[in-house]
Amino acid sequence: MGPLEGLRVVELAGLGPGPFCAMVLADLGADVMRVDRVESVTEGHTPSTRNDLLNRGKRSVAVDLKQAAGVEVQTP
Repeated sequence: MGPLEGLRVVELAGLGPGPFCAMVLADLGADVMRVDRVESVTEGHTPSTRNDLLNRGKRSVAVDLKQAAGVEVQTP
């Protein structure tokens, strides 16, 4: 719960200061969805998501945005 409750944020993994900013938004109550590259995901984790504190409070999905099926993905 926080002042940003109800706000939805999409974070594209690996783009500059985005992970830190998204972490702060999640800490303030925003619903943050992290989009990881499919090829970087192994056993449900990327090397950056396994032990990275910047990913606290975020949900994650692996999507290939270069494919039409990936562009059509919807999350709850």
